[in-house]
Amino acid sequence: MTALAPILQAFFTDRLMTQRAAASHTIASYRDTLRLLLGYVHDQTGKQPAQLNLADLDAVTVGAFLAHLETARGNSAATRNNRLAAIHSLFRYAALKAPDQMETISRVLAIQAKRTATTIVSYLAPAELDAVLAAPDQGTWHGRRDHALLVLAAQTGLRVSEITGLAIHDAHLGTGAHVYCRGKGRKDRCTPLTSHTTGILAEWIAERSAPPEAPLLCTHSGTPMSADAVARLTSKYAALAATACPTLATKKITPHTMRHTAAMNLLHAGVDITVIALWLGHESPATTRIYLHADMKLKEDAIARTAPPGTEATRYKAPDTLLAFLDQL
Repeated sequence: MTALAPILQAFFTDRLMTQRAAASHTIASYRDTLRLLLGYVHDQTGKQPAQLNLADLDAVTVGAFLAHLETARGNSAATRNNRLAAIHSLFRYAALKAPDQMETISRVLAIQAKRTATTIVSYLAPAELDAVLAAPDQGTWHGRRDHALLVLAAQTGLRVSEITGLAIHDAHLGTGAHVYCRGKGRKDRCTPLTSHTTGILAEWIAERSAPPEAPLLCTHSGTPMSADAVARLTSKYAALAATACPTLATKKITPHTMRHTAAMNLLHAGVDITVIALWLGHESPATTRIYLHADMKLKEDAIARTAPPGTEATRYKAPDTLLAFLDQL
């Protein structure tokens, strides 16, 4: 039998960390998935994780684990698919290390991802965004920090991991103001800043009075903010803003909602979808098409150009210029 422990350890140290130089977020996600899987197998069989063999993680066991995620843990189909992707990555590596277990490995790799529903993205209307940005109490240190964070998120559309990873030297506030970040897939990009955002960040950095390598947005002790902290404060200010803007009460506001809002603002301003994809750091413009589906104004303009039922379509005729002149008098 092929022991699981050396394969799993080499998967992290050799494949992920050395060969792929995977991001810390990817490593953490894979670690959490495999910890859940080993814990599930231990509960079902009584075996300690260090005593497991690769054959103990057969297709039946993995399938039962995926069902457990949805039924017992209440995970969505998308989360279930993310967990399966991590397991598939481990087993593709195991195929190189344990060719004698190819039958077990191939059956696990044959497990399909579950189809998920595609929902319309949620974003904030201008009045809703104004209410959220006005919610922090700028008379306090935390309020000024949170206001700077929300303004930056709504204008740039950075992911929460990109925002929390920014250092002070990543904000260039002179001519051609922009923020520099290393995003998903280790892709570097620069995102322009408006004069409004530049002014808010300049005031915040002056108040921070910290070295250039220090986190741009931090806790009171100077450590980087966590993604959970950003999510909590976003929900907090959305709830506060709902008193002034009741439509916010019907929406679930997350840091990603601010990213969607930035994308929709660009789309409404007439920016091409390929430029928006570059702005957001998408691998392909196809990913950015979700914003076209969410843009009701675009659909209303399209329907306005169609002929109503029961009418005869005619060719457009330009009005007589002289009559048009007289109509304007």
